[in-house]
Amino acid sequence: MTRRSSFGVALLLLLIAPAAVACPVCFGAPDDPMVKGVNNGIWVLLALVGVVQIGFVAMFWSFWRRAREQKRFRDSLRVIHTFDREGPIS
Repeated sequence: MTRRSSFGVALLLLLIAPAAVACPVCFGAPDDPMVKGVNNGIWVLLALVGVVQIGFVAMFWSFWRRAREQKRFRDSLRVIHTFDREGPIS
């Protein structure tokens, strides 16, 4: 684009910008039922993110617990310890 056409596009955007008036939800009419619905939707999505994060924490905690139980079980099955020069190999 040339300098003149880019200036024309910028001027056109500035002239039509007032026509892009926000809806009541975006503009912020606090008593509008649509605004209340959007706010409730935001809270639901935040709760969903929290539940997913709690799920990840629970999954990794269960991985840690199972690994600890497996290690205890594996250690309880050792009957013969192999020895090298410095002592037992664990």
